[in-house]
Amino acid sequence: MIQLTPRMMLAGLLAAGTGPLIVALGAQYLGGLEPCVLCQYQRIPYWTVMALGLTGLLVGPADKRGIFLVAAVVLAAGAALAFYHYGVEQHWWVSAAKCGVGASQTNSFEAFRATALKPLTKSCDEVDWTLFGHSITVYNAVMSLVLAGAAAFAANRFNTRWLESAFLP
Repeated sequence: MIQLTPRMMLAGLLAAGTGPLIVALGAQYLGGLEPCVLCQYQRIPYWTVMALGLTGLLVGPADKRGIFLVAAVVLAAGAALAFYHYGVEQHWWVSAAKCGVGASQTNSFEAFRATALKPLTKSCDEVDWTLFGHSITVYNAVMSLVLAGAAAFAANRFNTRWLESAFLP
C-alpha cells in the first residue's frame, strides 16, 4: 500500500486546483466557449486551492491541516456557487451578478457612450455546452464537492497522525 506523504497530498491539492483551470481555460481559448461572469467567478476557488497547495509545498512550517481545511471550505463554497449558477441557467432564480445585456443598463447618456464600444458579456442563463443534458456547472458542482470531501479527509489524516504521534511511543 502506498503511504501518502504530506508533500504528495499537497501536490494533489495543487493538481486539484490546476486541473479544472486547465479544462476551463482550454474550453475558453481552444474550444471557443465564452464564459459569463458566474463562470469566471467559479474559477476563483480553484485559483485559491492552487495557491494553498503551492504555499504548503513551498513553506515548510505551514499548517498542513489548516491548509486542507481552508481548501475544503473554499471548494464547498465553489460547489454552492456552481449550484447557484445552474439555478440561473434553469431559470429557477435571477442572477444577482451583472450578467449579459440586461445587466448593462445605463442611467445617463455619458454612461451609455462609455460602454457602447465594449463587447457585450455573455448572459449567465445561456448554456453553450452540455453533456447528458447537463451544463458544465453541474459537473463543476460535483467536482467541487468531491474535492472538498477529499480535502476534508486529508485534513483529518493530519489530525489523526498528530494524535497518534502524541500518544503512541
